[in-house]
Amino acid sequence: MRFIVSSTYLLKNLQVLGGVINSSNTLPILDNFLFDLQKTKLTVSASDLESTMSSELEVESDAEGLIAVPAKLLLDTLKTFPEQPLTFTVEDNNTIEISSNHGKYALAYADGNEFPKAVELANPSSTVILGDVLATAISKTIFAAGNDDLRPVMSGVFFQFSPEKLTFVSTDAHKLVKYEREDLKASEVAEFIMPKKPLNLLKGILAGSESDVTIEYNESNAKFTFDNTELICRLIDGKYPNYEAVIPKENPNKLTIARNQFLSSVRRVSIFSNKTTHQIRLKIAGAELNISAEDVDYSNKAEERLTCDYQGDDMQIGFNSRFLLEMLGNLSSDDVSLEMSLPNRAGILTPTDGLDEGEKVTMLVMPVMLNN
Repeated sequence: MRFIVSSTYLLKNLQVLGGVINSSNTLPILDNFLFDLQKTKLTVSASDLESTMSSELEVESDAEGLIAVPAKLLLDTLKTFPEQPLTFTVEDNNTIEISSNHGKYALAYADGNEFPKAVELANPSSTVILGDVLATAISKTIFAAGNDDLRPVMSGVFFQFSPEKLTFVSTDAHKLVKYEREDLKASEVAEFIMPKKPLNLLKGILAGSESDVTIEYNESNAKFTFDNTELICRLIDGKYPNYEAVIPKENPNKLTIARNQFLSSVRRVSIFSNKTTHQIRLKIAGAELNISAEDVDYSNKAEERLTCDYQGDDMQIGFNSRFLLEMLGNLSSDDVSLEMSLPNRAGILTPTDGLDEGEKVTMLVMPVMLNN
């Protein structure tokens, strides 16, 4: 088995696939890339058992073969080469030799048949979505997903497809984000929970991409296909909580304010908040927003006054500043609105501008009890 390929082209593809490989694997074979050569088509795969990602590369060859090559060793070697053709040759002594313009390098390879086979999806449903739109949907929601192993359904992003719109939701019980696209539709109603790791990989690859992504899914797995790449992953098993029930419908008190100004102010004031609760207090009266925090143990306190546009009753409400900062930092609009009903009910944060046609972002942040 022998093939010739450009060093930078190979490296670029392998670095993407390398994101799938765990730093410590239970099965040693998972520390390898699987090379499946079929004449001029080389399919390279990487897996962590939960997710498998593969890319098709164009190479010069008339051979066929299947081997597993050590991923870290190969990546470290490729990173040092300037752009040049590399020749890979499988030798009799169970090594694969790489020949460059200046030298030869031999790596021991493993039997490709030991590599776990990717799952085949039985009668899946499918939806097509633009790469950049999917990347945006992921980055707008993934930060709010939980990390609690005891509640695995909340550690992923909930995909909800219908003939009316596509909805992506994540929550960790303190904050919730719902991202909707009314300009995109699916042929039938479907819902599934995607784990974080494959989503982070997709987010990195698809940001700014103009390619269409075909998403196929059934009860237990989902497959994303785009350009020359496909990613298959196991879905999180379980029923997603009824998130609509926690979004308050009647919110008579509405605050509108410049996002950057609000973000900077919360960031400054939160430095003075209690290190365990991160509590900040918003006091709104007329057109004035008063943001304050206090750490009684160390006698630290801070207070800032901002002008805002506010319709509603005067009120005081407490939030965990970390959650508020994450949400404000994840939006890209100039102005945001915060809608509230009572100090013990969740506040709804939404961007007031900068959205595409049919795009809708709703963020929910749970209040914390104020100790007066």
